[in-house]
Amino acid sequence: MEDLIDRISAALRESASVKEEMARDPELLAAVARAGEMVVRSLRSGGKLVLFGNGGSAADAQHIACELVGRYMIEREALPAIALTTNTSCLTAIGNDYSFDEVFARQVRALVRPGDVAVGISTSGRSRNVILGMRAARELGAGTIGLTGAGGGELCSVSDVCIRVPSKLTPRIQEAHIAIGHIISEIVEVELFGGEAGGVP
Repeated sequence: MEDLIDRISAALRESASVKEEMARDPELLAAVARAGEMVVRSLRSGGKLVLFGNGGSAADAQHIACELVGRYMIEREALPAIALTTNTSCLTAIGNDYSFDEVFARQVRALVRPGDVAVGISTSGRSRNVILGMRAARELGAGTIGLTGAGGGELCSVSDVCIRVPSKLTPRIQEAHIAIGHIISEIVEVELFGGEAGGVP
């Protein structure tokens, strides 16, 4: 039991340490602020947010989209956000008829318009289907935000704003990605609806 408690404590401290490092990094903080401003501008002008990733990053895409379509901290109107990981017929048809590399790019070409924002999530920054989805979004005139780990990978080269979590451990990166998603959701609510952080109505 004691060994298990030590392991749990170590994991929590490691996760907290990554976020503390982020809080001290002015470049990362500025990147999150720019991402928040980009999303606010898009939503304010009638655009939408489109998010995608694989595995745990797919779950993060769905989670962040839900915070905008539903609510984050305040009661307000629904906001347009779509996770491209939820339509299994689309994913399997595109994967089968074209290739798995195309599962996001094909959907982006169908759904994204100039002024929208695409958020590509990849802990390594090397997920081919995420990179191709982001390239397609750029070609269509959408803004692009990349969420990745310390290396950044090719994802950063196709992102207008790239947020690199200072870790190489997938679980710690994913924990930080959802924190960033929550922060951007908070920025959106404060800027668009005059909400205040700190409580659900």
